[in-house]
Amino acid sequence: MRIAVTGSIATDHLMTFPGRFAEQFVADRLDRVSLSFLVDALEIRRGGVAANICFGMGALGLSPILVGAVGPDFADYRSWLERHGVDTESVHVSELHHTARFVCTTDADHNQIASFYAGAMAEARNIELRPVAERVGGLDLVMIAANDPEAMLRHTDECRERGYAFAADPSQQLARMERAEIRRLVGGAEFLFSNEYEKALIEQKSGWSDAELLGMVGTRVTTLGSKGVRIDRAGEPAVQVAALPTDRLVDPTGVGDAFRAGFLSGLAAGLGLEHSAQLGNLVAVHVLEAVGPQEYTLGRQAALDRFAAAYGENAAAAVEPALRCPVP
Repeated sequence: MRIAVTGSIATDHLMTFPGRFAEQFVADRLDRVSLSFLVDALEIRRGGVAANICFGMGALGLSPILVGAVGPDFADYRSWLERHGVDTESVHVSELHHTARFVCTTDADHNQIASFYAGAMAEARNIELRPVAERVGGLDLVMIAANDPEAMLRHTDECRERGYAFAADPSQQLARMERAEIRRLVGGAEFLFSNEYEKALIEQKSGWSDAELLGMVGTRVTTLGSKGVRIDRAGEPAVQVAALPTDRLVDPTGVGDAFRAGFLSGLAAGLGLEHSAQLGNLVAVHVLEAVGPQEYTLGRQAALDRFAAAYGENAAAAVEPALRCPVP
């Protein structure tokens, strides 16, 4: 199964604030917020939604096709991704701008305040998917993740025009999009990904109810944090999948991307929705236990053992063929 992942490619600057953001706000002064947080640590990591997803798929033994825009400072990052199985031949390199930057501070409750500098990402709107499909012999699914908004809309439109199945994941760009843009991005998607908050925001901003959205997409996948994930299809009972347990909550940055990596890898291996979601949760918990969205290793046997402990031996047997991790 040939899967192209379009979206941001960035460097993450991750900081930790030992207090709680909620304690720093004055209720009747929220219209004039002026705050500075003294942080304890700064970690500079590779990131970006599309790159994170592709890294996770590569860790499971796939060769996803990364589609996005970067700056001339991408050389080392490209080598890293290629060493982890990612096809980077369709990445556009800007002659004018640096690779995007994500700056995020996480508090003691794992709440986050973040900013994103687009940089070269703005040029992703110039990327056409047809040459990508021609280069690799066709596309079975295009993941349209958070990116330059114009790029997201262009890629969605092209998928419809050329008949490429696509998954919509507006996530961070929901705040920038209006009703018409969200409807244009979501309608006709094979899969719609969001977290619980984004689900409500999509409904609010699109003007479509939950039932109407289910009529517009094939499958709706909603991540629920520690409660796992819910999968909905029109006219079918919802599928609820529990998260993998962990007592090492290190950093939530990139957890949603990791889930998508595992879920898409499950689909590529021919797994059903439930087992694909379980595999997504397996990858997600590895990111949750590390600082940075690409700072984990998936050892095949250890991952399989942990999966079996969480979901049972039968589920592990079903998922085992999808665990093609290069690491034993």
